[in-house]
Amino acid sequence: MAGLVPFNRKNTGAMSTGFDDFQNMLDDFFTDGWPIRRSLAADTFKVDVEDRGNEYSVEAELPGVEKKDITIQMEEKRLTISVKKSDEVEEKKKNYIHKERRYCSMSRNIFLADASSEGIKAKLTDGVLSVTVPKRESEASGQTIEIE
Repeated sequence: MAGLVPFNRKNTGAMSTGFDDFQNMLDDFFTDGWPIRRSLAADTFKVDVEDRGNEYSVEAELPGVEKKDITIQMEEKRLTISVKKSDEVEEKKKNYIHKERRYCSMSRNIFLADASSEGIKAKLTDGVLSVTVPKRESEASGQTIEIE
């Protein structure tokens, strides 16, 4: 373990000039998440998809989201769950006026190859959206071919 050196530390084997720690500090400053990068984990909601044989079960975590803010669509074998939420707060105290607006839009697309667009059910309970998507009846995959 003593021989492990972080990738940004230059170990040339030469004598130290005294500025190595300063250079390492600069390397760390400019490589350790500055500027702050956006993370998909923070920008979207979590979705679990389960194949139950004759149907798919999709659960999305949407804490604090109301039913009116959610749109669910099924188009071309893709289940789309979209959330659009806007908040506006205005406070007036003495001569101070504080007005704040926030708009949030998130969407997840889930490809379900053999899903049926008929009979989809959705329910929102305690911040968890549960969507049940039935599968289509599969056609016979084999075909007899005549020889001429």
